Parts: sequence; C-alpha cells; structure tokens
Amino acid sequence: MSEADAVQVRRDGPVTTVLLHRPERRNAVDGPTATALADAFRAFDADEDAGTPDGNRLGDEGDGPMGPTRARLSKPVIAAVSGHAVAGGLELALWCDLRIADETAVFGVFCRRWGVPLIDGGTVRLPRLIGLSRAMDLILTGRAVDAQEALAIGLANRIVAVGQSLSAAQQLAAALARFPQTCLRQDRLSALEQDGMSERHALANELAHGMRSVAESAEGLERFRTGEGRHGSFE
Repeated sequence: MSEADAVQVRRDGPVTTVLLHRPERRNAVDGPTATALADAFRAFDADEDAGTPDGNRLGDEGDGPMGPTRARLSKPVIAAVSGHAVAGGLELALWCDLRIADETAVFGVFCRRWGVPLIDGGTVRLPRLIGLSRAMDLILTGRAVDAQEALAIGLANRIVAVGQSLSAAQQLAAALARFPQTCLRQDRLSALEQDGMSERHALANELAHGMRSVAESAEGLERFRTGEGRHGSFE
C-alpha cells in the first residue's frame, strides 16, 4: 500500500469510517497524513448524509499536528484501537468521543523517552478523561497501558476480541446514527462544553442546547406514551 493510501475513507449508509493505515511506519502520522486526516474529518462533518442530517455545523479552529485534533465536530467520533495508540496516536484517540480497543491495544505517552511534548491535546484531554492523578502517572512515566487497564481507568470504553475493534466501532456508530440526531448532538455538545463552567452557567447552556432538540422530541414522546421502549428495549 502506498503512502497515498495512508488515510482511507469508507461510507456505509450513515457511518463514515476514516482508516489510518501506515503499517510500515507503525501508524505514525507525518505532515501529509495529518493533512489528509483533517481533510477527511472536515468532509465528514460537512456531509449531511454522514450520521444522518439535522446536525449543526461548527467551525474548525485549525489543524493540529495530528490533523483534526483542534476541531470540535458536530458529530460523534469513535476510535477503533488495535495495537499501539501512543504519543500522537494517543492524542488522536483522546480527541474521539469513544474508544473501542481490542485485546492487543496499548496506550501510552511513549514520546516521554525522547523529550517530545504532548502538543495535540494530550495534557488537556487525558486529565479530563481519566482524572489528574492517573493522567499524571501516564504523562510523567511514559509507561505502557494495556487494554484491560485502559478499560479500568476509563481510557477505553469497551474491549473486544483481537481484530474486532473496527467492526465493533462501526456497529456502535450505526446504533448512534439510528437515534434522533439533533437531540443526540446537542446533548453531546452540552457535555463537552460544561467543563470549566460554573454549575449555573452549565445548566443554562444545557437548557439552550435542549431547546434546540424540543422540536423533534414530540414524535419520540408520543412513541413512548404509546408503549414503545418499555422494559428497556432500544429497538
């Protein structure tokens, strides 16, 4: 596979898969690959058929060294991790909303040993995700974190069998795409934006996002009133 194929984009209905595949470089991201990743995610966010329509489009704040990591997309992004997600690869995984790891996954700030800093969100997102104490352990020591520990500390959301992370991530993406999209995306944005806000401002922001979802809530409430979804069914 040539360097030109390092970033591949595949569409399956509302699910878009952005595949990073540079096995000869252990999936390291160089400048051209970072640009290709950023372009792929911008195209995904602008595509009204990706993730189903009716989501709001938010502006890109500029590309980071790993590509899209300084952007806040209007749609959920799920990472499928197999093998090493370390240094910049860890930062790319942290940028995603969810991380599905197979049993071979290894996370870590491996750049510690070379004096290369985390400058793509690692020192910001890792503490917010797993707490300062655990994040400081990883950031200072640069040690490897296997899939089971990643799950235990909240770095990974789910663990699947070897070779199944991509299909599991795609299945989860398809499940999310079946939900009413305005509500899902507004709740996601409220959860992302509340960090650093006072409780009062966070609650007001939640209400503002929620009001954008009200128009599409009537149909769902009527379905629930008539019995759909009882006994915990999501079908």
